[in-house]
Amino acid sequence: MQAGIIGLGLIGGSLGLALKETRLFQSILGYDSKPLHEQQALHLGLVDECVSLEEISSCAVIFIAVPLDIVATIVNNLVNISSSQTIIDMGSTKSLIHSLINPAIRKNYIGAHPMSGTEYSGPKAAQKGLFKNKIVILTDTEQSGELQLSFAKEIFVSLGMQIIKMDSCNHDAHIAYISHLPHILSFALANTVLAQEKPENILALIGGGFRDTSRLSKSSPITWRDIFKHNRKHLLESIREFEKNIALAKGYIEREEWDKLEDWMRHANSLYEFL
Repeated sequence: MQAGIIGLGLIGGSLGLALKETRLFQSILGYDSKPLHEQQALHLGLVDECVSLEEISSCAVIFIAVPLDIVATIVNNLVNISSSQTIIDMGSTKSLIHSLINPAIRKNYIGAHPMSGTEYSGPKAAQKGLFKNKIVILTDTEQSGELQLSFAKEIFVSLGMQIIKMDSCNHDAHIAYISHLPHILSFALANTVLAQEKPENILALIGGGFRDTSRLSKSSPITWRDIFKHNRKHLLESIREFEKNIALAKGYIEREEWDKLEDWMRHANSLYEFL
């Protein structure tokens, strides 16, 4: 039995390494539209062989780990697969993509969002243990085939992941706050500092706090442009809520209401009581 991975960046490459450890498959086949990525993936041992999309389409399970804008197109190009094959989309937004999947292969399709990643991208960023002890969210599972859902669960359990089921709309709404908003805030922080500080001052004065809060600004702009585009509605809602909190803090500082500012920060501290 073979597994195929379309897209050999951070997620696809890490998946290849992790799947090899499970020994569920005789071989892991890969495809990437960038020849350099295929070369790097082979050199790093992320996959056993790089093949054409046509050859990938014969695998028992086909993982899609590409930019969101092309996920639906790639999935729908697999329309001739058999009823026993499984397609697993690893993207980080779901509602729009689910609506675009060809009904003829909807039972083959599993929407999965592994809650794991780093600020780095490309095959060289791949990590064998990226998915271990992490959560994977499976969305709109009632529309997937029983065979496909069972197989997907077996794979993710073998990767050491905890499975959560959620409908795609709720998924996108929650992920906007806990993943997408932090990324756009990190990009905004980096751009704010770059606009006000010379590079030499940043290097001389930078501390751990700034490194921590700006870390996500190293993430791939292409990847995150597509994510923000696909989750535009929920992302804008989360930004508006954030703006309310910034305005609240700004008002306390302007009016020198230090006790209220302290209470505001103490409330934020409570987040870590359950994290």
